[in-house]
Amino acid sequence: MDAITGIQGSYWLETAPPGAPAPPPAGDLTVDVAVIGGGIAGLSTAWELVRQGREVAVLEADRIAAGVTGRTTAKLTALHTLVYDRLRRTRGPEGARLYARSQAEAIRHASEIAGELGVDCEWEEAAACTYAEDPDRLGELRAEADAAREAGLPAEFVTELPELPFEVAGAVRVSGQAQFHPRKYLLALTDDLRRRGGTVYEGTRVVALTEGEPCVLRTEAGVSVRAGEVVIATHYPVFDRALLFTRLSPRRELVVAGTIDEDRAPRDMYITPEQATRSVRSAPYRDGKRLLIVTGEHFTPGTADVEERFDRLSGWAGERFPGLTFTHRWATQDNDSTDSVPLVGRLHHGSRHTYVATGFGGWGLSGGIMAGRLLGDLVGGREADWSGLYDPRRLAPVVREGKSFLKHQAQVARHFVGDRLPSMTPPALADIPPGHGAVVRVGGQRRAVHRDENGSLHAVSARCTHLGCVVAFNNAEQAWECPCHGSRFAPDGHILQGPAVRPLERRELPEA
Repeated sequence: MDAITGIQGSYWLETAPPGAPAPPPAGDLTVDVAVIGGGIAGLSTAWELVRQGREVAVLEADRIAAGVTGRTTAKLTALHTLVYDRLRRTRGPEGARLYARSQAEAIRHASEIAGELGVDCEWEEAAACTYAEDPDRLGELRAEADAAREAGLPAEFVTELPELPFEVAGAVRVSGQAQFHPRKYLLALTDDLRRRGGTVYEGTRVVALTEGEPCVLRTEAGVSVRAGEVVIATHYPVFDRALLFTRLSPRRELVVAGTIDEDRAPRDMYITPEQATRSVRSAPYRDGKRLLIVTGEHFTPGTADVEERFDRLSGWAGERFPGLTFTHRWATQDNDSTDSVPLVGRLHHGSRHTYVATGFGGWGLSGGIMAGRLLGDLVGGREADWSGLYDPRRLAPVVREGKSFLKHQAQVARHFVGDRLPSMTPPALADIPPGHGAVVRVGGQRRAVHRDENGSLHAVSARCTHLGCVVAFNNAEQAWECPCHGSRFAPDGHILQGPAVRPLERRELPEA
């Protein structure tokens, strides 16, 4: 249960419990391929490789399909808000076509897998719609519909969306997309992976990588894993030999969900870039109800009043869908690449045996399935038609990615510089209320201090162990967050989300 609101967290995690944990490796091991990360990209890649007869081990720091994949909105679509007009301009018509083909084929592939495995993952075909209420954005929507149609999608521009209980100025609509229960799908995929000889290790954080023949991984527990090939599918890369962090910007988004009568629930999927994003879909529930899932309020980790944003999102949902009974709320995190295209392929220019999948920009379900197929081909010595489009080694980021690249670098630079300047009004320990946290100065040094509900204070280092930015406290989710690259830590300092691979160290406080 959510300690603040008294409602449940992720619906996907609640309705597909993990079962018995897969323990970490008991000792050193050797495999053909080691996949770091047990989300949709990692598990899809591992499944593709075991089907090729490879000996594969999945190494997950926490529980499989319980991180970002377990907190998604669970739309499986090739219509990614307003990406095609931009791709047509930056990558040309052929780049846009390759993007559309790769994403559409990922949806078909997932449908075939679900059928082959006989998994009940609540698969529903639906249309995907990108809409705007502001008439000033109609030109943007028309251009997107034209670009998506030119790229090969069955896209159309429409001026009405009858399922929505409010008017829109216009929308791009693409039929033949899907929505499903991602965790049920991935747990079935994992069971089949094991039947085919693959192994899964949970609670296994990888902290070091030595590239070579073989590559050698070292876990937090000191276990060595030798692998001919290594895939880094940790959402944000925990090993960055190619400076990918300069081309990735993290963002969090909030999700609220509540029950709605079947006859009032939208069956298609909707998203608007307005109001810091509003995304709407519904899922099967029970007792003649469906669960309306509303996502939005994106922000950089560590930079927002999250409780206020939850209130704003739930207020919008309740106003637009009167009578909604809220049952769940959660948050997720995505990484945007500066050119709107994921980074999937060889890790760096000198890489022969290491691969990466990241930067899915909020569309990690189709992107993760696509990445599994692409990496399965690369490890197997083949290349998909769209390998070049997604290649992490692609050049000219400042020319092609332009303002996005420079804006991201400026934001990170402000944190690096600003975090090192003395604060004009540092908070005092006595000012921290129960259930809150703040960065304070103690003896001239910064401490990240949290006061628990019993009133006791707990202090950890205020510097993220990834690259040293100062963290900030998210009161709604009870987590320390790094605004530079998105690492997240529990109040006691242990890692909730990378790229950090070391916890925040505990610090002492003066006695009162």
